[in-house]
Amino acid sequence: MSYLANNYNRKKISFKFGRGSYLFSDDKKKYLDFVQGIAVNSLGHSHPKLVQTIKIQSQKLWHVSNAFQIPEGEKLAQKLCNNTFADYVIFQNSGAEATEAAVKVARRYFYSIGKPNKNRILCIKNSFHGRTLAAIFASGSKKMTEGFGPKIAGFDHFKFGNHSSLKKKINKNTAAIMVETIMGEGGIKVIPNWCLKELRKLCNKKKILLILDEVQCGVARSGDFFAFEKSKVKPDIVPIAKGIGGGFPIGAVLMNKKVATGMTPGSHGSTFGGNPLAMSVGNTVMDIVTKKIFLKNVKTSSKYFFENLNKIKVKYPRIIKEIRGKGLLIGIQLYKDPTRFIKKLMDNKLLTIRAAENVIRILPPLNVKKKEIDFALKIIRKVCEDLR
Repeated sequence: MSYLANNYNRKKISFKFGRGSYLFSDDKKKYLDFVQGIAVNSLGHSHPKLVQTIKIQSQKLWHVSNAFQIPEGEKLAQKLCNNTFADYVIFQNSGAEATEAAVKVARRYFYSIGKPNKNRILCIKNSFHGRTLAAIFASGSKKMTEGFGPKIAGFDHFKFGNHSSLKKKINKNTAAIMVETIMGEGGIKVIPNWCLKELRKLCNKKKILLILDEVQCGVARSGDFFAFEKSKVKPDIVPIAKGIGGGFPIGAVLMNKKVATGMTPGSHGSTFGGNPLAMSVGNTVMDIVTKKIFLKNVKTSSKYFFENLNKIKVKYPRIIKEIRGKGLLIGIQLYKDPTRFIKKLMDNKLLTIRAAENVIRILPPLNVKKKEIDFALKIIRKVCEDLR
């Protein structure tokens, strides 16, 4: 029997080790891993530079309290700010912590300027911002909030794409609009650049803040460091996690100078957030993923993958409804429930994971090789043929 609580519906498989895009199971089978910890292992499994970084830093210092200066964190914060819109960073341990910190930063800002009643956050209904109590009520999902009452107040919701509803929901107590630039759990739905621009204009007009949640779609997953970059929009606050640690738990909330003024000593903290071991890993990831050639390769891989997935869609129009996403955050929307399709992919040694709206998520490492994409495409074609 297992002594683990039954809150996960785990597949009957475990893995002994991983290398790059591949996982090797206990029964010595080799799987192409296009889950990668749900967009976490940005550089694949056991990347040699990350292994070296952890080995070196682990022999020096793992953890020290934020009561003291942490040079590795100062260095990573500088890299993040130099490569993004941000002026300041607060480090956390996860995406949920980062989004909660983003909410706190927004509320604290208005409190600090004498407007404490501006404390409500407007989000997309059935979005995903994490699994903490506040985050599940921010997501507005009945399924996620069921059994976890009473309701955490302070969040309002509008339907994806319903701009009329969005505008009507803004009131005198609204502090910020918080949306995922690309909805991950919600079905790999991309917010268009024109819509991001309109959101920014609306926030400026209403004198509220714009929070763009890039926990899943950020850190080069889109082919740019942030998925919103092509829109030329500058948000006020951006929570990140997943890819920034390359598999090591790191979260962060990035913010501009204006909103950072409210975060005075004692206003927020984290025991483990920003520890030397995590920050060393983050620095190595940043050094790799911010190189122009790396981002160019992500775009090239993405273009190739999307072109060929759309060819499969054309060949099997009764199975595949739509190919969604951006960069290497890819969704295959089926007409039917994807459970059987995902199982057949796994039987053929390709690991994927589901999202809402009958979507299968494809999340390869950002340094995925063309031959690995070709292998995945071959398996997807085979499964489509088997199920036609």
